[in-house]
Amino acid sequence: MTVPNRTLNLIRSYSGRRALTTGVPPDSPVWALGRLNHVAIAVPDMTQASKFWRDIMRADRVSSVVAQPDHGVTTVFVDLGNTKIELLHPYGENSPIAGFLAKNKNGGIHHVCIDVPDIEAAMEWLKLKGVRSLAEKPKIGAHGLPVVFLHPKDCGGVLVELEEHRV
Repeated sequence: MTVPNRTLNLIRSYSGRRALTTGVPPDSPVWALGRLNHVAIAVPDMTQASKFWRDIMRADRVSSVVAQPDHGVTTVFVDLGNTKIELLHPYGENSPIAGFLAKNKNGGIHHVCIDVPDIEAAMEWLKLKGVRSLAEKPKIGAHGLPVVFLHPKDCGGVLVELEEHRV
């Protein structure tokens, strides 16, 4: 198996810093998963879901509703300090969330998002390992950062979103 030059360069430039801060050996793959960025929950009623997290669960940092027309969703983020919950509701007729809610009337966990230091290096490596991305190239996500989704059939039945957070 051949490792792409981009991945090798990233390993050389980043692995020493990673070893110093995490105790991970310097020759380990660099793009290794970072922190859990958020868990996304598809909801049939955004107002009700927002009230639940704010009033019942007592989350003190619940954002307002933000339309994401490029992604076909409206979002609310519940900031928990160490991670977030992203509430998703369909926006427009071609929303990917509408199909999910058609199968899951009460909503439910839609995906998990994990930070990576270099999304393109991660995509190259995962492709070599047989993990399919749902897009050829990353797109800009709800946080204004590059994201890509991985095929759930290659991830144990879980839709995984990778979001780039440079070190």
